[in-house]
Amino acid sequence: MRRLTAVAEELSGAVDDAATAARPETAEEEPIKQRKNGLYPGVSDELAENMKSGWADTELRDLEPVPQAGETAARRAALSARFPGERLVIPAGNLKTRSNDTEYAFRASVEYAYLTGNQTEDGVLVLEPKGEGHEATIYLLPRSDRENGEFWLNGQGELWVGRRHSLTEAEQLYGIPASDVRELAGALGEATGPVRVVRGYDAGIEAALTDKVTAERDEELRVFLSEARLVKDDFEVGELQKAVDSTVRGFEDVVKVLDKAEATSERYIEGTFFLRARVEGNDVGYGTIAAAGPHACTLHWVRNDGPVRSGDLLLLDAGVETHTYYTADVTRTLPVNGRFSELQKKIYDAVYEAQEAGIAAVQPGAKYRDFHDAAQRVLAERLVEWGLVEGPVERVLELGLQRRWTLHGTGHMLGMDVHDCAAARTETYVDGVLEPGMCLTVEPGLYFQADDLTVPEEYRGIGVRIEDDILVTEDGNRNLSAALPRRSDEVEAWMASVKG
Repeated sequence: MRRLTAVAEELSGAVDDAATAARPETAEEEPIKQRKNGLYPGVSDELAENMKSGWADTELRDLEPVPQAGETAARRAALSARFPGERLVIPAGNLKTRSNDTEYAFRASVEYAYLTGNQTEDGVLVLEPKGEGHEATIYLLPRSDRENGEFWLNGQGELWVGRRHSLTEAEQLYGIPASDVRELAGALGEATGPVRVVRGYDAGIEAALTDKVTAERDEELRVFLSEARLVKDDFEVGELQKAVDSTVRGFEDVVKVLDKAEATSERYIEGTFFLRARVEGNDVGYGTIAAAGPHACTLHWVRNDGPVRSGDLLLLDAGVETHTYYTADVTRTLPVNGRFSELQKKIYDAVYEAQEAGIAAVQPGAKYRDFHDAAQRVLAERLVEWGLVEGPVERVLELGLQRRWTLHGTGHMLGMDVHDCAAARTETYVDGVLEPGMCLTVEPGLYFQADDLTVPEEYRGIGVRIEDDILVTEDGNRNLSAALPRRSDEVEAWMASVKG
């Protein structure tokens, strides 16, 4: 169906003089493109005129605000208080070309979506200093122009990619005054006073501000918005739970079709989980890791093109992303045939024990590093016990010798990004203290590479990770993904019941 965009472009250059004259000549508006190898040589005056009229009024009235409108307003207020007297510019981003005339699915910048609830391309939030605070405006593309033919001749016109909200509708939905984004670059170019912009999303907006901003000041804005997401509000916690609940159902879907995956490949597992993510959410929150056999030892195995064999383990690391961009991040390591071998169970139980220690260390007031240290200690103890590394355990931990087989950190913040709050300062994140409302993963693992000659042959090619999404509460923590069994015997029983 992507051919439709090409057809729109082939028609586009053939707009007649009358239609062209009706189009306002503004520097912000791009000319409608013509496809080189189009089938239609032009648009007749009669057709151009015909397409201008005969369309029903589709304006939506009495719209309810988006569910998070109250929260986004509070977030903008906190941003305003942090940067008084400064103009703040937060773009959503633009479409990116995948190949020729096809684009990647658009995902608005987290900073923009967090502050507005809006997810459309080319949008920009601007906070203008006013009095002791700021006045917010959301800049968006208005409805496609039917007078100049843009709605049917342009590849991004509404007849090709779907209706977008009018500016009036947007004001009702997001609780922010809305204006035409095509006028913004010129206005920013003439603006005076201190300005900050979130970089990396909209080259046109950045170009308009090139002589007004500095990298250091802009980084301060990005860091603040990252740290603002460290503690989740009630809306965010609800969305994370929704993402996790869908993810649990996605894991059940996979267990039901493991026989089909054995007949095909890891791709069947990836596709099965993706169906759940698209039906109940927006997308997957990250590339699904469906790693069977020795592929489980590759931390970010997303090729998912290998065989699924009975007797091997399947490491499935996957998460559903909600329509508001909040993602789960859950991992289970499952025996493909439903039963762990003796060695697989020994390794799995060690990782489970490490995760239990890590989860127990997630408490308000605890250091962020505590849960990692607790889990690593357990794994180091088991590696020494098994004779894979020389003790004592304190020496192993001091030198980091366990990392040959544990490899990664034991978790990360979770939210609108799977690795949320990544731009936060080290002293507020990794070296910080846990607070109620923080949400993080606890995900220890052991990975014995297929070519690792330092371990007995029977260990080689076994990889195990167990990951859950943990909310810090006032009196401890809550495992948002507790509905998915973790203990080895419970995993076997659960798989048997799901297969039915």
